[in-house]
Amino acid sequence: MSEIALITGATSGIGAACAQVFAREGYNLILTGRRQERLEKLAAALTNQFKVKVFTLTFDIRDREQVNEKLEALPAEWQEIAILVNNAGLSLGLDPIQNGNIEDWETMIDTNIKGLLYVSRKVSAWMISQRKGHIINIGSIAAKEVYANGNVYCATKHAVDALNKGMRIDLLPYEIKVTAVHPGFTATEFSEVRFKGDTQKATHVYEGYLPLKAEDIAESIWFAASRPAHVNVSDLLIMPSAQASAGQIFKS
Repeated sequence: MSEIALITGATSGIGAACAQVFAREGYNLILTGRRQERLEKLAAALTNQFKVKVFTLTFDIRDREQVNEKLEALPAEWQEIAILVNNAGLSLGLDPIQNGNIEDWETMIDTNIKGLLYVSRKVSAWMISQRKGHIINIGSIAAKEVYANGNVYCATKHAVDALNKGMRIDLLPYEIKVTAVHPGFTATEFSEVRFKGDTQKATHVYEGYLPLKAEDIAESIWFAASRPAHVNVSDLLIMPSAQASAGQIFKS
């Protein structure tokens, strides 16, 4: 069987773009997400276009029992995962700390940190038994800089940055690569989710300049994944040319 890539949060945006790129490169795929219909539609399209095998798993990454149950139920041959892309994540709200919505905080922490840990713990154990593998964690410019009203979201992505470094140390003796990819402004469903379906606010985020596309990040992830065995891209920060920092965008 061809090598296998597991991509979390594959129903849209960077996750779906990664599925497209890895299928193009001949990988069989395990795609996870909460929206079963979208997963099945993507799987059918990739199977038809690239003739790869696709296994879909529908679960909420925040639910540890679901994560373990779904992953443990994979057939043995599908547990031989070569690449894990920890893509599932989100931001909710854009409020100062004193006005923050605690439910939003918990959703971001449970998804961006704990969900990543649940999947990584299971898959890294399989990679250790193989003595090979590559974990790619999707962070953010918010992992490097804090911006106004980004407080908890930035904290969760700082945690991803720290976990990436910790994984790299812990998995080093097993020849497992670990990479962080940190996008700047990227036009996906991210802002629509952050503003809870307010498309006007979401669209305004990307007006007046050319943001990154999900495909830009997916190709960068593929670059990191396709380096020779002795090369590990540990940390990659990617921003549109119109962006200088987390809070500085040149809009024409």
